[in-house]
Amino acid sequence: MTDAADLAALAGRHLDLVAAPFTLPRSRVLVFREGDGVRVHTSEYEKRLSECRVLDALVVTDAEGAVLPVVDVLPGRVRFGRFDSLDGREDVARSLSEERSDESKRGEVAGSGPSAAGGRVEELRSLNDRRGPDPEVTLTFDGPGALSLGGAADARVRLVRPDGSVEEHPLGPGIRLRVADDRTVAVESGEHAAALAASASVWEDWFATCPRVRDDLQEMTAFCWWVLGANIVELPSLGDARAIVPSKIGYVGLWQWDAYFIAVGLRHGDPELAREQLSIAFRFPQPDGQLPDVVHEEGVLATSDDLPESDRDTLRRAGSQIADPTAPVPLTKPPLAAWALRKVLEAQDDPEFARAQLARVIASQDWWFAGSDLDHDGMPEYGHPYSSGLDDSPVFDGPLPTAAPDLGAYLVRQDLEIAELLARYEPDADATRFRDRAVTTQELLLRMWDADRGRFVAYGGGRIGGGRIGGAGSGVDGSSHGEELDSDTVLGLLPLLTGALPAPIAETLREAVDDPTRFGLEWGLPTVAASDPDFSPERMWRGPIWVNTSMLVAEGLEASGWPERARELREQTVALVIHGGGPHEYFNPRTGLKAETATTAFGWSAALFIDLAVTLTG
Repeated sequence: MTDAADLAALAGRHLDLVAAPFTLPRSRVLVFREGDGVRVHTSEYEKRLSECRVLDALVVTDAEGAVLPVVDVLPGRVRFGRFDSLDGREDVARSLSEERSDESKRGEVAGSGPSAAGGRVEELRSLNDRRGPDPEVTLTFDGPGALSLGGAADARVRLVRPDGSVEEHPLGPGIRLRVADDRTVAVESGEHAAALAASASVWEDWFATCPRVRDDLQEMTAFCWWVLGANIVELPSLGDARAIVPSKIGYVGLWQWDAYFIAVGLRHGDPELAREQLSIAFRFPQPDGQLPDVVHEEGVLATSDDLPESDRDTLRRAGSQIADPTAPVPLTKPPLAAWALRKVLEAQDDPEFARAQLARVIASQDWWFAGSDLDHDGMPEYGHPYSSGLDDSPVFDGPLPTAAPDLGAYLVRQDLEIAELLARYEPDADATRFRDRAVTTQELLLRMWDADRGRFVAYGGGRIGGGRIGGAGSGVDGSSHGEELDSDTVLGLLPLLTGALPAPIAETLREAVDDPTRFGLEWGLPTVAASDPDFSPERMWRGPIWVNTSMLVAEGLEASGWPERARELREQTVALVIHGGGPHEYFNPRTGLKAETATTAFGWSAALFIDLAVTLTG
């Protein structure tokens, strides 16, 4: 059985300080590689790394002034010193010279600072030839808001602050760098050994709960478990609650959908923390039952007038007419709350928690039908692209609101999940209305099937198609339907989740999953079919592979009677993450590598890799 130290070492193989920064659970401090040293930032809601600079460089030198570069990283410490061989130093110099700046949808990704210059090999060779014992210095955390350095007593530390000022400090017995809320740094003497032991202990406790999986999946599972631990933050508005954010690089908040996916993966090692994510997501319902899109350190994001200006600017650049709506549009995420609640309770039952949260889930589900059926035809719509979770999907190129087949499928599934949860935790409750509503919604969903196209169709402007499956014409109340949105997207595969499609329709969707011209690509399911004019292998939600949609389609295949095909898709998805080098936000479906603008060390990708690994091991 692999112990916690072994798992931490496996995760450490991926801590390059470029795609994965050095950080600590609950800390807002991030450390990235910068040349032979590191740079330091804070992690803040809706702010880019460039706005959160603490130190532009931290460089360690020996007694003679020679730089001691970063030689390796573990979750609990960064080590500066000399390499055992010149080859190792040349590899690092080469990798640094190949760094490039990337920018994610909401913030800069790791590696966005100045890249290291090439041509260091001769300098490294001369350093490697020095005589005498090799000095060693380690960097670790001394609590969430402070860094600690210690080791070789005659070493020195050079600090470059954002204002350009440079200062040097002798290491002595150790120093502490205390980061204040305003990002200023105070330099103090500190006991390094205690900080090193404490930081190691935090990570040892975390990795003790890491799921044990199949040997070929264990290393990436360990790294993904590190990602979840690294992304734990405290949100001041919630007291001591532990929120796992999608990424400390640009996504500092608890997004409703992310919380569901993260809880599903987290349940395998820490079911208590998994329940805590759902508790936060469900904690702030609006008076009508709607759950907010985001819970963040300044409150919640529940309507479009709560959007930060950076999001409004993005919408304006895309030509959106809803960047500044005259009336606020509710912002939420697709209804997977009962699905996530059921999965978390499967890992560790908690009837009291279940009953408390189930009431909020029911209120949220009722809100979709009362507050988001914007054309009153019986099928709720997305009033804003953000509420879909697939913000940039081409189905939102048409008029809003959007009636989409994925939403219909989620609503059917959620009503059935609610009925099952009530039967278990509230046996005296009458669940008939949820089962009946699921049947009605399924009928409306089937009206979105276009037999000629062989796929489900979304409708801009809301109102869905006519009264026969695959038909066109009038809506359910006799009026004309909305604008048919012709894009062939992964949303059209998600009705498989209901497990109740007519056999010919389900078989047609399975064939689409296998079709190499549409969704059956070498590395997995693109979010837009490769044959579609809207397909782009790099553009967010318009072609790249996302782990969550692949996982949901796999569940749909299993629910619809193809468990072996579901397993194949799960195997393909974990192979993608390993090939791509980690749980990135999304992947190029042609290369299987991180898409240019995707965030690295992304929470739900990490959590769902773990869930898939456990499923495939079982």
